[in-house]
Amino acid sequence: MGGTKILVALSLCLMVSSALGQGSHKRLSYQAQQCRINRLTSSEPNQRIECEGGLIELWDETEEQFQCSGIHAMRVTVQQNSLSLPNFHPFPRLVYIERGEGILGVTFPGCPETYDSSGRQEERIRGDEQREFGQQKDLHQKVHRFTRGDIIAIPPGAVHWCYNDGNEEVVTVIVNDLNNPSNQLDQTFRSFYLAGGLEKSSEIRGKINNIFRPFAPELLSEAFDVPEDLIRKMQQTENRGLIIRVDKGEMRILSPGSEQDYDDERRRKYVGLDVNGLEETICTMRLRHNLDNRREADVYSRHGGRLNIVNEHKLPILRHLDMSVEKGNMFPNTIYSPHWAVNSHSVVYVTRGEAHIQVVGNNGESVMDDRVNEGEMFVIPQYFTVSVKAGSNGFEYVSFKTTSSPMKSPMVGYTSVLRAMPVQVLTNAYQISPSEAHQLKYNREHQTFFLPSRGGRSRRF
Repeated sequence: MGGTKILVALSLCLMVSSALGQGSHKRLSYQAQQCRINRLTSSEPNQRIECEGGLIELWDETEEQFQCSGIHAMRVTVQQNSLSLPNFHPFPRLVYIERGEGILGVTFPGCPETYDSSGRQEERIRGDEQREFGQQKDLHQKVHRFTRGDIIAIPPGAVHWCYNDGNEEVVTVIVNDLNNPSNQLDQTFRSFYLAGGLEKSSEIRGKINNIFRPFAPELLSEAFDVPEDLIRKMQQTENRGLIIRVDKGEMRILSPGSEQDYDDERRRKYVGLDVNGLEETICTMRLRHNLDNRREADVYSRHGGRLNIVNEHKLPILRHLDMSVEKGNMFPNTIYSPHWAVNSHSVVYVTRGEAHIQVVGNNGESVMDDRVNEGEMFVIPQYFTVSVKAGSNGFEYVSFKTTSSPMKSPMVGYTSVLRAMPVQVLTNAYQISPSEAHQLKYNREHQTFFLPSRGGRSRRF
């Protein structure tokens, strides 16, 4: 009897393993079909949603390069004293602050409201303690101050909003990972808004709109225990769009200053409490990290530039999103060593300057050989080899990765794959002399990634 049970259990295990294997095979086959790329090009947004308080621009998600990477990209501009209305989405999102500063609210399901409008942190009142009528505090979850150069992580399902209280427009570049396992819908961009709305004539209206509007007012009235008139106000789809203007003085929200946030980050770093599961829960995790901090540069070359990488170690919440980001600042005519990404696609947005980009696919043919300029975006698929040469005015970019711990394999420099090979392998592989093989291995032995140009001038391609 016992032997029969064991055989049945083994059979079930084999059936489950087979099913999982077939599912995995189907997923891999689907991705392979999506990534049959013959040509990569840089592009700009092709859709615009003009709102009362700003502008939403979207890249074409049907482009082959975005289909391959499973990424949807957008650029959002929020004017002064304007509010980007609360919304959520079924996939993780990374937000890069290209310009401006302001306040961000991110609401996590199940987390307590431990902040009040005075900015003082306090525990939520429970039990028999009741607030006096007319003196109720506006308890809410923590709000975050952001500034230029910040990268902000927003988990799937978390409602978020943004308010510009600065002296200039806030411009953000947003990358959504549609292919993330958290998204159990299809690979179509969707955003669920709790307020606002778009006109019926808008092309994007089917993907972005107010989710309260279709509900029966009497149902919501009973659910919220409020008058129906209040519900109808919530359901109004005025022609204000998804970003609205706010009268001065109506958004008196205090948030921890950037100095306090930085002190908290340093404390976590040096005490070593950021990855033990106790200090940072999902309710208290840091959501932002600045990419312009020179002291945290992961790669620095006095003649080439610097590279700042924010991964799961610098910002632990990225472990849950399985995303990361790097920012490169290349000096004029600098070469970014030819390399390939081992475990991610890269979605690159140009923030300043220009560069010549070459990308080679697995078939040994060039799939990209172009100049890219400020405001453009392009994709580098996993394992495709890329080389970058900055223009005469330098090159600055932000690269979003589809993994929380990115790895790359350089072809030049002291960490290169060629340097790791014996000379005899190189001499026979390329039919060159041992002296020439030695040059390949060691001529850049003191450099890696950012390589200063020998000629001093950028070649015109």
